[in-house]
Amino acid sequence: MSKNMKGRSRFLSALPLLAVLVLAGLLFFPAADGDVTVYVTNTGTRYHLENCSSLRRSKTAVTLEAAVRSGYEPCGICRPPELSASSSAARSSAGEGELYRVNKAEFSSSSLAVLSRMVKADVTGHVDGDTVRVRIDRPFAGLKVVETIRMIGVDTPETVHPSRPVERFGKEASDYTKSRLLGKTVYLAFDWDFRDRYGRLLAYIYLDAPEGPRCFNAALIQEGYAHAYTRFAFQFMDEFRALEEDARREKRGLWRSGP
Repeated sequence: MSKNMKGRSRFLSALPLLAVLVLAGLLFFPAADGDVTVYVTNTGTRYHLENCSSLRRSKTAVTLEAAVRSGYEPCGICRPPELSASSSAARSSAGEGELYRVNKAEFSSSSLAVLSRMVKADVTGHVDGDTVRVRIDRPFAGLKVVETIRMIGVDTPETVHPSRPVERFGKEASDYTKSRLLGKTVYLAFDWDFRDRYGRLLAYIYLDAPEGPRCFNAALIQEGYAHAYTRFAFQFMDEFRALEEDARREKRGLWRSGP
């Protein structure tokens, strides 16, 4: 028998085994639509089925598509589904790969930002006056399901710094942010820098108000709860500086005299 015939014979004899392996792969990691619900933990790197033993400490329900976009891998114990090829193709063709960056829009006023182009999120936790935690149901372009947001261009007095005491007006600023944002749906816009050195997401937080979109970062400064943080350049620096000068002049918030 020629070498070619022997090679063909070996290939044909191996087909049943290959079929079994392919079937086993489909059973272990079946392809599924992106809207299927899977679960992630607060600190893990894998996604799971609801009854997985790895979910004993924490459990957050997300879509399969969101889990994959956030970089989560399938759990090797509970064997959750993988994203189907058709869902991946649809996701790629949807053109959702670009975040809304105000520096590219080239306008200088925060009031001109377009809410419909921003990333929608729910505020699930509060850290202090200029930092909150959010959940993004359909993250993309490097976003995660759960993110800590450090607001761009603002600096509120410290309340949770590990080596500094609570600063004057820090509690008032922290309470203001908590009362205005916790539990609310917000919209995120971005600038030149995407994350800080601690891995926190740098963003402008917008609220959908009856009079139109309102930048919460700007409101913090305008109401006297924050300084304009100008150590690093950002698109609305001139506007935020002017808002701080106005708050100082009107003695609002932390600019009030006395304790």
